[in-house]
Amino acid sequence: MHWLNLASRLPCTEAEGPGRRAALWVQGCNKRCPGCCNPAYLQLEERELVPASSVLEWLENAHHVYDLEGVTFLGGEPMLQAQGLAVVTQGAQSLGLSVMVFSGYTKNELDVLRLPGADQLLRYTDVLIAGPYEANLPEHSRRWVGSTNQQFHYLTKRYDARIEIDGEVERVVEVRLRADGSMFINGWPEKILR
Repeated sequence: MHWLNLASRLPCTEAEGPGRRAALWVQGCNKRCPGCCNPAYLQLEERELVPASSVLEWLENAHHVYDLEGVTFLGGEPMLQAQGLAVVTQGAQSLGLSVMVFSGYTKNELDVLRLPGADQLLRYTDVLIAGPYEANLPEHSRRWVGSTNQQFHYLTKRYDARIEIDGEVERVVEVRLRADGSMFINGWPEKILR
């Protein structure tokens, strides 16, 4: 059985990729990019440890409720949990959902490192956004990426480069007030942090 250590999850968002998507943030990253927009998700510590199969059930329910287009994996660093995410990704594809993965690793690093499960994860991924966040290279003309060095890799024919710039490129921020009174912000928090 494969397990995932989740930092957070949303059953429906329009700020983390094309269309309505579920989003999963994994806990733990070894990249430590200065200026990371998710610093609370960097520590390699247990947060919400769950079987990948239960995450797939959650995703299937979210798809039924929200008529999703896809799922997006963010972090933390998804490639450090590629084995568990591969289970979810394969299931997502069987549900007809698209898959987008954000990684601080470049595609070349992933090819060289051959992290456990990475090949299987990428086999069922439509779009990989790869590369570390570089605060001194801010991106202003493409959606979803923070710096100009980050690259979109279209691994299937489901999407192409039009999703990066189609229409007005706007930095979307979503703010949710949770039942416990806490606030959850996702999307492009730069607007709020300024």
